[in-house]
Amino acid sequence: MLQETLIAAWRGLGGFEGRSSLRAWLYRIATNRCLNARRDAARRPAEPVPPFAPPEPTRRSDVTWLQPFPDTLLEQTLDREQGPEARYTSREAVELTFVATLQHLPPRQTAALVLRDVLGYSTAEVAAMLETSATAVKGALQRARAALRHHRDAIAGHRVPLPDSPGERAVSERFAETFTAGDVDGLVALLTDDAWLAMPPAPHQYQGRDAIAGFLSVFTAWRACRRFRLIPTRANTRPAFGCYLTDPDEPTGHPAGILVLTPQDTRLRAVTWFLDDALFPLFQLPPEIVGGGRRPPGATG
Repeated sequence: MLQETLIAAWRGLGGFEGRSSLRAWLYRIATNRCLNARRDAARRPAEPVPPFAPPEPTRRSDVTWLQPFPDTLLEQTLDREQGPEARYTSREAVELTFVATLQHLPPRQTAALVLRDVLGYSTAEVAAMLETSATAVKGALQRARAALRHHRDAIAGHRVPLPDSPGERAVSERFAETFTAGDVDGLVALLTDDAWLAMPPAPHQYQGRDAIAGFLSVFTAWRACRRFRLIPTRANTRPAFGCYLTDPDEPTGHPAGILVLTPQDTRLRAVTWFLDDALFPLFQLPPEIVGGGRRPPGATG
């Protein structure tokens, strides 16, 4: 979408009349390209075919666009002149739960919310970008904000460890230990009762300890003698790992997705396993690793 936006902007630059800022003009092009892509089911990522027969999921999600956002890129985009509240809002806008919730909204509600509440454009500017009325934008915003409030209310009352705090490091380190050891019981014990396991772009999602344990048991049996190795990183303000899988008697680990954790209190409310190996360069993770094991939390690739 970025490439298509830049090409369209280059071709249309001669017609730019300066009635809005160049930034707003570019976002108008980008927004409409993305809305068209959301309508085009043929452009959605292909659903991966698992190498084993997974148990029946709790639900099948139609959110296949979800990808993790490296914290290193977030730090580069934050304005050093912003106050603490603005910087917090910038971080909140890339949290995985917020991004995932956005994708369950109708596309134009998502566009209105991002343009108005994340990027800070006025209602009139958003209406111009979406080629609609200010009244329509206000209505879309009202419905989108209500959906987000409903989601936040559902997780209210739970203490989320501060980023890179001792509590967060403890739960992520325990996850790494149980995951690499293939300790299904130990891993399940780390989860909240209503935890979710998701694997974008695969639609399978499992909720609750029993459902997740069922999937992990089948997966661990398929994995057999192959070993996982993890390299810590951070994504969407939360702990994450680059995951590598070795074949039996083979010391070289090959990419097997990005794991992003969502801590809650001293446990995990969600584990999102992004099954896209093309993400590794974005996180500055190596294309393969040889020897060694999991690095200490906070280490880079």
